[in-house]
Amino acid sequence: MPLSVENHIALGLDQPQPVKVNGRSNLDIMKSLDHAGDAPYHPCPEAYPADDVPEGNLTRHSEWEGSDIYPGTRRDLYVYTPAAFDPSDTARLIVFQDGYGYAARSGAIRATRVLDAMHARGEIEQTVGVFVNPGIPEGVEWVPGERNAKAMAQRSHEYDSLTPDYGYFLLEEILPYVSGAHGIAFTEDPENRTICGISSGGICAFTAAWMHPDRFRRVLSHCGSFVAIHGGQNYPYLIRTTERKPIRIFLQSGENDAETLAGDWPLANRTIANALAYAGYDHQFVFGTGGHNLRHGGAIFADSLRWLWRRA
Repeated sequence: MPLSVENHIALGLDQPQPVKVNGRSNLDIMKSLDHAGDAPYHPCPEAYPADDVPEGNLTRHSEWEGSDIYPGTRRDLYVYTPAAFDPSDTARLIVFQDGYGYAARSGAIRATRVLDAMHARGEIEQTVGVFVNPGIPEGVEWVPGERNAKAMAQRSHEYDSLTPDYGYFLLEEILPYVSGAHGIAFTEDPENRTICGISSGGICAFTAAWMHPDRFRRVLSHCGSFVAIHGGQNYPYLIRTTERKPIRIFLQSGENDAETLAGDWPLANRTIANALAYAGYDHQFVFGTGGHNLRHGGAIFADSLRWLWRRA
């Protein structure tokens, strides 16, 4: 079975190791927050099928093992191409961490359906979605619903580390593979390259653009883990003190987002938004009542993309 974002969050995979304080584990805390405050949120209208919206293609590449940057790992990849895909034309790009959770057509985001609707209405140019699951280490047989410390640690290593490695992984390994497998000519314009993720995948999206602003300049972070996991709490200082980079950022969090030993997610995201404002970044921060999941992000997903992809 694919590793969905809901499985990762429910298992507390933002923490390399399980912890327990006052009789409550991080798993208990994350589960208790998972549905709190989410009643107002439903997938955006564009996420539902419509007779006048042709369905694009979603191709699964199972257990891809071609990484030298993360050797000994395997992962599923999913590639979305629009219904009228023209391989002779360049394609804009959007990359999703925890890919299956975003690609699933019955999930909270339903990204492929939203992209279908936006293509059908002429709102966007030809855009390809690449959905990347975190790596599973060699020898690990991960079963959804079960805790696996090695899988947890690998996801955190890939997503939470404040290094350029994950960006290189995408640029040098994933995108060339996808391009060759599907005959896609991705645009080289970083303004038309977007990267998206939730939780550790959210900070990963920011890090990829922060480290590679010449290749990615649009960031969508849902409940980003800008907390004390591999140094993520340092970003507010870095944002304030580093020369402004040409990236545009959309952040989403909520009152019932996670709180663990690593930090307070609502506070951390507010602090990131304040730092971005201080440094003069083109950014948007939407704060609601939801928990540590994609429900609020799904309700505003199409509008998030419209804001990120606006021309002005």
